[in-house]
Amino acid sequence: MSANKGLLKEIAEYKWRFTMTPTRKVLLLLAGLAIVVMGYRLATGLGTTTNLNDKWPWGLWIGFDVLTGVALAGGGYGTAIIVHVLHRNKYHAIARSAMLTSLLGYLLVMAGLFMDIGQWFNFWRPFVSWGHTSVLFEVFWCVSCYTTVQVLEFGEILTEKVGTKYHNMFKKALPVLMIVGIVFPTLHQSSLGGLYLIMVDKLYPLWWSPYIGLLFLMSSFFVGPAMTCLETTLAGRAFNHEVPIPVLRGLVRISGVFMVLYLALKLYDLADRGVFGLMFKGNLEGNMFLLEIILGVIIPIFIAFSGMSNTRKGLVTFGVLVSGGVILNRMNVVFTGMSAALGGWYFPSVMEWAVSIGLVSIGCLAYCFIAENFNILEHEDHHHKATA
Repeated sequence: MSANKGLLKEIAEYKWRFTMTPTRKVLLLLAGLAIVVMGYRLATGLGTTTNLNDKWPWGLWIGFDVLTGVALAGGGYGTAIIVHVLHRNKYHAIARSAMLTSLLGYLLVMAGLFMDIGQWFNFWRPFVSWGHTSVLFEVFWCVSCYTTVQVLEFGEILTEKVGTKYHNMFKKALPVLMIVGIVFPTLHQSSLGGLYLIMVDKLYPLWWSPYIGLLFLMSSFFVGPAMTCLETTLAGRAFNHEVPIPVLRGLVRISGVFMVLYLALKLYDLADRGVFGLMFKGNLEGNMFLLEIILGVIIPIFIAFSGMSNTRKGLVTFGVLVSGGVILNRMNVVFTGMSAALGGWYFPSVMEWAVSIGLVSIGCLAYCFIAENFNILEHEDHHHKATA
């Protein structure tokens, strides 16, 4: 007990920094609005804050905050595989920032999922009521365990500054945590796609696939370098820190290889099921599918293996297109691909948008705070003045 008090006292006495800028003030306003709306939602229920209905039980909070958020936060385990398993040490410069982005992403995913639970005060039931045959049960446990593992992994970074007497303990535990932290995401990333296997008669054939779990897993892996490109660009502007282009280019080309495999599997599956021609039908589903594949996969593959990956502009373009493509894919699965079968119409309410935008704002603010106070970015000087 006294050890805990000593650690809390050390944390309280540490001289924390947080540079206030115009951008951060806007993010604080958005975050504050989201917190107010979330409090209102918890007090009054889903009906007063969302446009969900019996036909559309899953909306923005599941489609974007959870399914998309988990994918975009997958860069942590992908980077861990590359750096700590394959021992590609040249990528060590981005390891901590990628893992931090992943940790914050998963915490926000859990917040979004909590908002979508009808009777939120029963959130504890899956811990004691085990539904062994449910895919959602497996997703719940894997996401919960992986988030816990990431928090413990962050302990190695935290104890460099505060609670230093615990640093060696966390450092020794890190290899085991890394191994466990690689296993869990490979399970739940694919299981999120597996949720739709039973919807063979509801999800449009361009997205339903017997391989949908594998496709979700592959896309969560190749979007990691894309998110790293975006995150390091923003960090470069905020903290006067730039990751060398050869490091990012190497990551992008690893991503490109998996994108080629993803595209090949996707096209093979469409041809094998006899639905290849649906993408050229000219309807909403076909056009959205083509947009997703061309902008989110084919063009980024060209960038990854061309001279464009030798420029920072090309790397940022790659990051935007791939991240946008994965977001579009998840939105197509949740909304576009289900619209004909479910009928009716759903569009997120203002409060739903406020929560989703606010959660992203909270993640950005948390990243800035942690990057300012801990050794996340590989600075020569960790005290660069923030500009964003």
